[in-house]
Parts: sequence; structure tokens; C-alpha cells
Amino acid sequence: MKKPKWVIEKERGKRAAASETVWLFGLHAVRDALLNPRRERLRLVVTLNAEAKLADAIAESGMTPEISDPRRFAAPLDEGSVHQGAALEVRPLNWGSLDDVALSEGAGPARLVLLDRVTDPHNVGAILRSAEVFGARAVVGVQRHSAPETGALAKTASGALERQPYVRIRNLSDGMRRLQEMGYLVLGLDGEAEMSIEAAVAGIGDRPVALVLGAEGPGLREKTKATCDHLVKIDFAGGFGSLNVSNAAAVALYAARSTAS
Repeated sequence: MKKPKWVIEKERGKRAAASETVWLFGLHAVRDALLNPRRERLRLVVTLNAEAKLADAIAESGMTPEISDPRRFAAPLDEGSVHQGAALEVRPLNWGSLDDVALSEGAGPARLVLLDRVTDPHNVGAILRSAEVFGARAVVGVQRHSAPETGALAKTASGALERQPYVRIRNLSDGMRRLQEMGYLVLGLDGEAEMSIEAAVAGIGDRPVALVLGAEGPGLREKTKATCDHLVKIDFAGGFGSLNVSNAAAVALYAARSTAS
């Protein structure tokens, strides 16, 4: 019996994901990946200088590094990558499904960050850092229109990629509705909104919150806006009223922090 086309495509996608590898680079990103027991590590390329700086992490990982001449660095990185003499080939982390991270245990009521087509790896890396600082359960993007796990993202995240769940789902609106079914209050950031984040979370007690942010420029798509429980804004002092998406995520996470006792 011939398999349906959707089954064949799903199996092909799984095989592609299983064979996908990522080159992480930079001392911080490589060190944290070497020390992460969840990370499948394949190949480590370092200069003598970087090997000395990473000696403890290399020893703990059990890997045997390739020593490379810094003038002809052996890792296949993009030209201009600031690798600091260290690069590590790995497989992407698997943090599970949206349900897994949304229902995971943590300190205080759950907070999630959802990204609507935020494709810049530097922005996503910075958002992962903020999410870790403010205790968000996960950062969630979409599979086809969000930054994948890359060396540039990991370097900007400065180690947070190894600790902060980053999940990519097929359809953002479907994911938002699923979170609403689980009891999440879904708030979309929109500069034209009338309600502030603080007003939206006032009095909600320990209810979980998902913050949805759009790409710089386009912002949230109309379907995304329509799926939110409320559209909210960040209150600014004076006439200043614009932040890039990574800074907006940090401010929004702070504003939406739980005040429940």
C-alpha cells in the first residue's frame, strides 16, 4: 500500500532533521555546549590558545579536539565569523513540543515568549538571554519564518541557547489557541494598543502568560493580532516610543513578571 504524500513528507523532514548539524563558535558558546549533557557533540576545532582557555570544559566533555592554525582555521564557518579560535559541530537541541515547555515546572507562574516571524538570529539570541534572566519557560518561533539554531544565534545568546528552551512550531496561531486552551493569557505587543502590559496582567494571580512579539517593521500579522486575548503596549516616558524586538522582549518580560504572592 502506497504511503500518503503527507506521511512521506513528514518522514523526509524527520530524516533531514536527524542529519542536520550546526557549527557553534566563540569561546562562550563552545564552552557552554561542551558542558551541556543534552548536547550531541560531533567535532571540536580549536587553536592552541583556545584549547588552553577551554581546557576544563574539553576535559569534562571527553572530546578530542582538532588543533588548527588560526590563519587557516579548519572549521567551515562563514567568512567574518568571530570564532575566537573555537568551533564545535553539534546537532540542534530538542526541547520537545509546545505542550512540553508550556506545562513544564518552574519558579512562579509560567511566562512564554512567542515570536511572529522574527528571523534575525542576533535578535533571537538576545531574546533568549532575556528569557533566561526573567525565568521564561521558553521562546517559541515558527518553523519556516524564524531564526533556526545557528552559530550566530548561539554567540549572541552567550550560552543561553544551552539552557533556555527554544521551540519552533508549524503554525503560530494554532499554537496560541493551544496555549489558550491550557489557560494561558495571550498578549500581543502592539505600539498602537490602548492597554499597557501592566494593566493586562493586574489581578490575574498565578495565571500563565504568553507574550507575542512581531518582527521589527511589520510587527504582528493581522491573524496573530486577532488570535490574541489582548493587544498591549509598553508604556514609554516622554515622546520616545520605539524599541527593537529584543529590547521590547526584555521590557515586556519584566512588565509581565508575576506579582502574585
